[in-house]
Amino acid sequence: MVRRSRPAPLVAASSVTLVPPPVRTCVGCRQRASATELLRVVAVASGADQFSLRPDPRRRSTGRGAHVHPTTACLELALRRRAFGRALRITGVIDTGELAEAIHGP
Repeated sequence: MVRRSRPAPLVAASSVTLVPPPVRTCVGCRQRASATELLRVVAVASGADQFSLRPDPRRRSTGRGAHVHPTTACLELALRRRAFGRALRITGVIDTGELAEAIHGP
C-alpha cells in the first residue's frame, strides 16, 4: 500500500496576519517604543579600549545594538547615565561624535 501526502491547502490572502514591529526600550528615557521609532546604535572598535558609537538606521549592522529616541534629550540622558556602555557591554573610552552629529544634525 502506497501512502501519498496531501498537498498543503492554499491560504487566502485575507487570513494572513501582519506582525507588528518589535518593541524596544530607549536607553535614555527608558520608555518602551516601537523599533521603528527608535534609532539603533552600535559600537565599533576604533583602537585599544576605544569605541565609536555609530547610528544604524537600517538596523543591519552585526553585533549588539542599543536603541535611543533620535532626540537631544534622550541622547543626553543616555550619556549622563552611561547607558551605552552597559547596553552594549563595552568598557573603555566611548566616542559619541558621530552619533551626536546624526541626532543634532549638521
